[in-house]
Amino acid sequence: MPSELPVRSGHLRVPDGNELYYEAVGNPDGPAVLSLHGGPGSGAGRAHRRRIDPGRQQSVTFDQRGCGRSRPLVTDRLDLLDRNTTPAQVDDIEALRQHLGIDRWMVTGASWGTTLALAYAQAHPERVSGLGLLAVTTTSTAEVEWVTESMGRVFPEEWELFAGAVERAPGERVVDAYARATRDPDADVRRHAAAAWGRWEDVHVSLGPGWRPDPRWHTSPTRDVLATLVTHYWAHSGFGGDDILRRTDRLAGLPGVLVHGRRDISGPVVTAWGLHRAWPGSELIVVDEGHGGPASTAALTRAVARIVV
Repeated sequence: MPSELPVRSGHLRVPDGNELYYEAVGNPDGPAVLSLHGGPGSGAGRAHRRRIDPGRQQSVTFDQRGCGRSRPLVTDRLDLLDRNTTPAQVDDIEALRQHLGIDRWMVTGASWGTTLALAYAQAHPERVSGLGLLAVTTTSTAEVEWVTESMGRVFPEEWELFAGAVERAPGERVVDAYARATRDPDADVRRHAAAAWGRWEDVHVSLGPGWRPDPRWHTSPTRDVLATLVTHYWAHSGFGGDDILRRTDRLAGLPGVLVHGRRDISGPVVTAWGLHRAWPGSELIVVDEGHGGPASTAALTRAVARIVV
């Protein structure tokens, strides 16, 4: 019987020794909505349950490989990190769809989740009924450079502390130094790098209305998992982030709603604008918030209601 509680949950074994925790709520025979969390590495929450009519629709989410309730955590198996890539995660999503017996679904995501949603939709457009993207990113080289280097012009004091918290080789990018430090053989080096990375994350999202420090960046092992996965993906430009805008033709005919905060300095609205311009038929909604917030979430919920019928 449809319920707000999980009606299906468990662990799905996928390649490379990973088991993904997933849950599906609502009507198992109804149209499906997939929710992709951010980070990479933040893990899935419960907000996705409130975006559907559980009597008519179903909502699915999962903890991406290496984080949350999935097994193993990346910090416990650093030897698996090089196999944790966007193409691998796209395959994970397809495996989950097949496991749940879903033909097509609307794919939603927030922040990093929007990059993964776009990569999946471009790989499997026939399996996607629409896209709802909040705090739009493509994890391009330019976006990574902005958030780890150029944004020091806005927060020069904090950036100096951030850039100096790990050892860098001459000419080495800050993100590459952190990616190296978070997989260092010395656990103290890894913890120190994760804490410094978390402090910078709190800084560059701090201009949004009602901002408060994110407890995930102050709690181990969540902080360490997040820092390890974020730096790994950002150092590699999201394993294909530079190609997303070039492949918007693969989204032709798919409805899409892009929700972005005008005050989102971590990911300026120009990324959402560029995607909207390159994707005919998409809708761009700009709200007076930072990197996500209640108005953005409400806009995404309305988008789900319009697209999932």
